[in-house]
Amino acid sequence: MASVYQLKGKFQGLLRPLVVKLAARGVTANQVTIAATVLSVLYGALMLYVRYERVLFLLLPLFLFFRMALNAVDGMLAREHNMKSRLGAVLNELGDVISDTALYLPFALVTFEGAGIVIIICFLAVISEMTGVVGLQIGASRRYDGPMGKSDRAAAFGMIGFFIGVGFVPGWWFTLALVAILLLVAYTIYNRASKALKESAA
Repeated sequence: MASVYQLKGKFQGLLRPLVVKLAARGVTANQVTIAATVLSVLYGALMLYVRYERVLFLLLPLFLFFRMALNAVDGMLAREHNMKSRLGAVLNELGDVISDTALYLPFALVTFEGAGIVIIICFLAVISEMTGVVGLQIGASRRYDGPMGKSDRAAAFGMIGFFIGVGFVPGWWFTLALVAILLLVAYTIYNRASKALKESAA
């Protein structure tokens, strides 16, 4: 199924000149990974602290895009500038789930009806990424299948945040959007597991 992840190649092409400059200045992939995680936790903590602050929701799509750029940069530094390491692999996987949880959990404070759904989404998102990694343990590749992978979740929550930021009152549309995300994340878990099993069997 279609996924924002499929645009990764073109996005990396735009970032490549910046990555070359960062590598020349001694910036490491692990430093970028840690920076992305720390900034995400701080932004999420700020959203939790000030509660329903529309400006933070309005700016969330920009921050999520910035975070996606950092995630692409750290991977390119690792692959294209000989910075791959076991520590980097651990930081990358942990950083993703920590950042996702930190940035999306504040949506649980938007409405009482949506609180439980948001918590379940965050829980399933962690399982989804773990399912992708499990592929490596059974002889398959690290699975990034959609339809609601990391980049797709960022796009979905970024859009919801934008609508809240410009003044849309969270109501039925907010709950419906969360339910759609939840179902798509659940299907992503199934999709990644089944693709990994097929790849391993082949």
